Amino acid sequence: MAIEEAGCKLGLEMEMPVVRRDDGRSHAVGDRYFEALAACKRGRGEDVAFDFLAGRVMGVVGSHGESSLDNGYNLLETSFAPVPGGAGGLDRLAECIGRELQDVRQALGAEGAALLNASEHPDCSLGPDWYAAVRVQRPIYRELVDYRGWLHRLGIDAKAQNGPCTSVPVAQAARALNAVLALGPASIALFANSPLESGQATGLKENRLTLWERVFRPGRFAGDYALQQLPGQPFDDLGHYFRWMFGPGTASRALPLRLGAGYKSVASVLLQDDPPLDRFLRATSWPGRRIDTGEAVELHPHGGYFEYSQFAHFLDARWRYRLAEAPPLDELLEVWGRPQGIETLYERCGADGYIEGRAPGAVFADAQLLDEVGADIARTAVVAPSALQLGLMRNLDQAEQLWRDWGWTRLREMRIDAIRHALDDDVVQALARDVLEVARAGLPAAERHWLAYADHALQTRRTGADRLLALWREHQGRGDCLARVRERREVLAL
Repeated sequence: MAIEEAGCKLGLEMEMPVVRRDDGRSHAVGDRYFEALAACKRGRGEDVAFDFLAGRVMGVVGSHGESSLDNGYNLLETSFAPVPGGAGGLDRLAECIGRELQDVRQALGAEGAALLNASEHPDCSLGPDWYAAVRVQRPIYRELVDYRGWLHRLGIDAKAQNGPCTSVPVAQAARALNAVLALGPASIALFANSPLESGQATGLKENRLTLWERVFRPGRFAGDYALQQLPGQPFDDLGHYFRWMFGPGTASRALPLRLGAGYKSVASVLLQDDPPLDRFLRATSWPGRRIDTGEAVELHPHGGYFEYSQFAHFLDARWRYRLAEAPPLDELLEVWGRPQGIETLYERCGADGYIEGRAPGAVFADAQLLDEVGADIARTAVVAPSALQLGLMRNLDQAEQLWRDWGWTRLREMRIDAIRHALDDDVVQALARDVLEVARAGLPAAERHWLAYADHALQTRRTGADRLLALWREHQGRGDCLARVRERREVLAL
């Protein structure tokens, strides 16, 4: 069964490292960047508004989506509003991406900055001083760093992903998630783009993806560490997925004092004794304290907390969703353990969900790539992960058969080889070839050209990481090394 074209939607979480144009060092944008970005969009007649946090501008919101920040002011993130994913859907997404890159490049130019084609800045501090200066001051980070003990600063060197978002019917969500997770090593390898960290070669092609293990290892809760590791078996259904995420051995994340606000900025409550979300939801009430004031509060379970907590894990893909109405808590708890129970309930509650891919590193067109492959291939680099994921979703039966043929456990172990060697590993390359064949078969002939960058990487076994490492070694030891890298790796809008 395929994910039907009718009603399909495509989105993208596009992360972009920012550097100074003069010396290539990591750059934190200021308020005037967002003002310049808003001016670009208004100049085309778009109606946009600013998003604020603690009195400081941190985003521009409009019909295109939200142009904002990830964890730091040196890492931009655009969350595109979904576009129709039927015939021509990838073309529509590409048009949105190209327009956004033009706007971002123009706005950054006003403060002497540019975007770097890398999924991690090659030579940026990970130290506490830089972290304190650059981190976006979201309330959620108080919980993650101060309470849960995450080593959050290890991501402050602009570790960036290109996250395709493909809508799926709730009845197919678990199958789609399994396919994207199991076949993730192919995406890791094809879009690897982070061989360097803190000015040193790491020996890895996608060092970015070592982040989660390093962030969670010193943390307070073993469950946090466990939720960044692919489980030993695929998910039977959404009930299984949520039992893994919220069940015994996990500790509920802080919950909002009031439901309905964004999870990164809402006033939150830490539950006393750190129960799993499952246990909290089955209680009459639960004591806790506000993170911002320390005030003692009593929190009452509600079906909306289940939906709110969907971001709790850090695998290479997630099922993200929104409900038209919150499920009755008693019914939610009753069907949770029933096969396909969550699916049936969520269909009634108007679930609108999508697979958020997190494996592909941020890859864009730049002068180096343009010289090597030409404009026709280079312009597909940023869209190729979306094309690959869409092709798998439209060919879900074959995608599922593919991961079953390779074996869940084998693919789980192959992730490390993809991070380390990318397409230099013969087995990883063979998987990538199989994945691209299935994805290509799932796309109409007119859309298959969006896989051109991935095809080129597969055939040449040369990834963004290989090109960056070669460029780095060419200039290493010179005082202007980063500046030379910026010249060749500045993101272009083709």
